[in-house]
Amino acid sequence: MRRAARVVGRALRTPVTGPARGIRKVTHAQGAGESGLGRLIELHGVNGAGDVMITVALASTVFFSVPTDEARGRVALYLAVTMLPFTLLAPVVGPLLDRLPHGRRAAMAGSMLARAVLALVLSGAVATGSLEMYPAALGVLVASKAYGVVRSAVVPRLLPQGFSLVKANSRVTLGGLLATGVAAPVGAGLQMIGPGWPLYGACLLFLGGAFLSFRLPPKVDSARGERRALLAADEQHLAAAVDARWDPVTTDDKTDDKADSTDNKEEEKDRDRDRDRDGERGKGKERRRKGPGLRTVGPAVTHALAANACVRCQSGFLIFFLAFLLREHPLTGQSAAVSLAVVGVAAGAGNALGTAVGAWLRARAPEVIIVTVVGALVAVAVSAAVFFGAAVVAVLGAVAGFTQALAKLSLDALIQRDVPEPVRTSAFARSETLLQMAWVVGGAIGIALPLRGPLGLSVGALIVALGWLTTVRALLASARRGASHPRVA
Repeated sequence: MRRAARVVGRALRTPVTGPARGIRKVTHAQGAGESGLGRLIELHGVNGAGDVMITVALASTVFFSVPTDEARGRVALYLAVTMLPFTLLAPVVGPLLDRLPHGRRAAMAGSMLARAVLALVLSGAVATGSLEMYPAALGVLVASKAYGVVRSAVVPRLLPQGFSLVKANSRVTLGGLLATGVAAPVGAGLQMIGPGWPLYGACLLFLGGAFLSFRLPPKVDSARGERRALLAADEQHLAAAVDARWDPVTTDDKTDDKADSTDNKEEEKDRDRDRDRDGERGKGKERRRKGPGLRTVGPAVTHALAANACVRCQSGFLIFFLAFLLREHPLTGQSAAVSLAVVGVAAGAGNALGTAVGAWLRARAPEVIIVTVVGALVAVAVSAAVFFGAAVVAVLGAVAGFTQALAKLSLDALIQRDVPEPVRTSAFARSETLLQMAWVVGGAIGIALPLRGPLGLSVGALIVALGWLTTVRALLASARRGASHPRVA
């Protein structure tokens, strides 16, 4: 009897433990288990699965459950009540989290717990259609943004031996994409049971994510050597930033002497250069640091960020514009739901392919990669506007997903190459904030335009073309010069 019970128990556990062991084996490969990166990949998968379940519930309530005209009004209200305040809060999230560097695991767990509670609030709001849904959705966006900023700061501290930052980010992103692909049909199935069921599933996932957050290595809470970064593009801004860091003081100040004794050698060299430049050597004066160090991230990073912002803006635009366009005018011979699914699957496949290619390329000529993929996206977007049709729209979705993934990974590579390690995490936080704001702006444009395919896709092509034309020359010049600040950790 006991043997039979063990056999039955083993048979029941196998469908769960077998895939779990397989997932653990993949996420912990190549030293990711020892460094802690594997646990972050698993956490990011849980985060993506929870977010997509909330998205399924909100999309079904705001978008699919009402006629197109009413749906546009609801989505516009959703953007006004949630996205517009979010654009004001998003720039604050990164700097606030920079002030809490020693509590990154707690911050990630707090983001998960907040979304677990908000998912329960949303479960009641979507059933009744009450206005509580909108502030709760705003809370979910802010909590998700906080998680994304902290994750960007955590990745550099979990690099396995021999891993580049772009490869690590590729793994984390790919893990999230795979989890999202699995969770989306599960959420759709739960939606068929009831409007609140995907949100119950999201609540459970986020509770598990809070537990996984504290399983990350304690070293992610360390902020040793970190400073805040200034997103500036030229040496003039760098000089201004350095000037802002120092004030002339007398050398007989004991407090200052004590502070000077704690400065590192690099800062002492900086002060020597400042004294030579200002003619203060030998006059009993020296310069004292005023506040947190502000370092330029360099022209390559800022131009790459501008190109990525335009790509992200076009992404937000296409999501909202095509959602309404395909609902009103589905692809030939297909229903609205199938049309949206075709374009969504194409975009997801392109995104996954771009992530995989980014891991394979490792960080080779990131400026050239950005120029190439964004230029290709411009060509496809213009073609889609001119030859508007079902196949071209699907191809545009795939190329847009591919470009967004590969351009972002190339931006990561540039941050790794050009930004000193002490300010790299801050640069990641601020770049993520700017990209999210660009997505919101693009979404608002997509809502406002009339549902005419060639017109809308022309606007989308114009958005990404402006980003490419204004950055291509500077990025290629940077690629010819090479790394201006070769400080790879």
